[in-house]
Amino acid sequence: MLKNIIFFLLLNTHSFYLFSQENINVEGIIIDTDNEALPYTAVSILSKYLGTVSNDDGAFLLKLDTSHLKDTISVSTMGYKTFKIQVQDYLNLNNKIIVLEEDFFLLDEIVISNPITIVKEALKKLKETTYKKPHQLNVLYRRFSNENNTSRFLVEHFIKIFDFGPTALTFGNIEIAQGRMSNDYRFAKKKQEFHAVNMIAKQNPLRKGITLNSFKWKIIDDSSYDGEDVLIIEGKEKKDSSKWIRLYIGDETKSIYKLEKSHLNAVYIYKKNKDGKMVLSYHNREYVFWEKVSPQTKRLLKLKEDKIKLSYRHEAIVLGIETERKKIRVSENIKPGKDIGDYNLKYDSEFWKSVSLPPDSKFYKESSKQLENIYGISIETQFKRVKN
Repeated sequence: MLKNIIFFLLLNTHSFYLFSQENINVEGIIIDTDNEALPYTAVSILSKYLGTVSNDDGAFLLKLDTSHLKDTISVSTMGYKTFKIQVQDYLNLNNKIIVLEEDFFLLDEIVISNPITIVKEALKKLKETTYKKPHQLNVLYRRFSNENNTSRFLVEHFIKIFDFGPTALTFGNIEIAQGRMSNDYRFAKKKQEFHAVNMIAKQNPLRKGITLNSFKWKIIDDSSYDGEDVLIIEGKEKKDSSKWIRLYIGDETKSIYKLEKSHLNAVYIYKKNKDGKMVLSYHNREYVFWEKVSPQTKRLLKLKEDKIKLSYRHEAIVLGIETERKKIRVSENIKPGKDIGDYNLKYDSEFWKSVSLPPDSKFYKESSKQLENIYGISIETQFKRVKN
């Protein structure tokens, strides 16, 4: 009888704990000692593969529940000392501004090898320095479509991606789990014949491979990441010096912390997981081109020429990673030949409130305002009205 009572009490205590967990918002602003905002800074619960990044203004939001109160938040970015604090301690702070200190590093204090040798070693060690096992990425993917520098269409997808690893040329299954989009006010509705999320892998030089001898390599600067000295090495194409690639390589581990390239002004930012392996944290790129318009559109927009400047600004934020094979669930629903704006998904406002989206940046607010001003319809109303 006594055992049954004890079991009943334990069961109910456990049930109370499970159902009494409350959602908590871990939010704030990340700046340096000069009060300058630090964008794209990784904010993570490393032990749980949960995270987000700060927006252009340094603001961040990480949605957790009370089961994470004793977990540690890690805040890291290139050139600054990593900041760590327990969730509970952070919530108790009166001032939710995180000030990161610069991590100085003198290039002449270490022996520098030939730049091409460093790059070659870093590429060779990719499977050692990155998380190489198949895993699931949970990604917020956005595309802003602008015409003549004015926002005309916004699409946002929450996507689950099966990733084979750092050197795989393509992703595995891709599932659009949730979506929302504005009204489409574009005059030149240029569609892409694929879902643009695929380009994260296909256009990543670390996956495609780099023909080292086609570039002239040079160490152009130095920095640091999480206590490690980092060499910034730039390669310019020998046939066309306007085309370049820039790698941020750890001097000791040869980890690649960041990659930039001239094509589409693409940026890939990586962060360490709990085991010190690199995983993708953030990516953006912008495709700018000109499209011919009809005589009617030319007159309506009062254009001097019969073409209009278009830009697609893409942004991907990794919000979580699942590494347990049994828990990976990705059902392919991407269709060949289908543009990101062509998918029919019901808008779920409660879902979007629950996700750790970065706070709206100045760019996001301006783009939304431009979309709202066209016909005076709020962006939230547009999300609800559009028949996804």
